[in-house]
Amino acid sequence: MGKGDVKTKKGKIAKGSFGNKRPKRSGPTVITSIKMNKSESPKPKKKTAAKEKK
Repeated sequence: MGKGDVKTKKGKIAKGSFGNKRPKRSGPTVITSIKMNKSESPKPKKKTAAKEKK
């Protein structure tokens, strides 16, 4: 159970292979677009009028 044993993590690192003992690291998952219904669409913010002081 050392560098020559490909079934161990140390052996897979030495050989440079991947598998159950040493899975490949996956990057972050990115969602490109999300479909929204009309009822779920974001509503525009209402602008409030600035009060004038005299």
